[in-house]
Amino acid sequence: MSIKVEVCQLDDLVPYSGCCALVEGQQVALFRVDEGETVYAIGNYDPIGDANVLSRGLLAEVNGVITVASPLYKQHYCLTTGQCLDTENVRVPAYAVSVEDGAVYVSIPQADDKAKAA
Repeated sequence: MSIKVEVCQLDDLVPYSGCCALVEGQQVALFRVDEGETVYAIGNYDPIGDANVLSRGLLAEVNGVITVASPLYKQHYCLTTGQCLDTENVRVPAYAVSVEDGAVYVSIPQADDKAKAA
């Protein structure tokens, strides 16, 4: 089960860039990848660079996959799955995003879901 949290207004997000939001105590990197309503959300923590910086990365398309390149060591993370394209065993959380009536919502797993998955 997930909690759907209103994070911001779509107009608060600059097209073709990212920003960070604190959602249910977790840093989430939000990316508006076009001038429409396409928004992705992944964890902001870069496990390779050991810092919360992914929201500051550069958007890129790598072999047809929409990614963000970490600003530290330039690894590419898929915005739909969180998978690092450069290191097979590295992944960051990816969250479902919806835009409704101009508001951006992120779905975060509840604490009970995390405990069951462990």
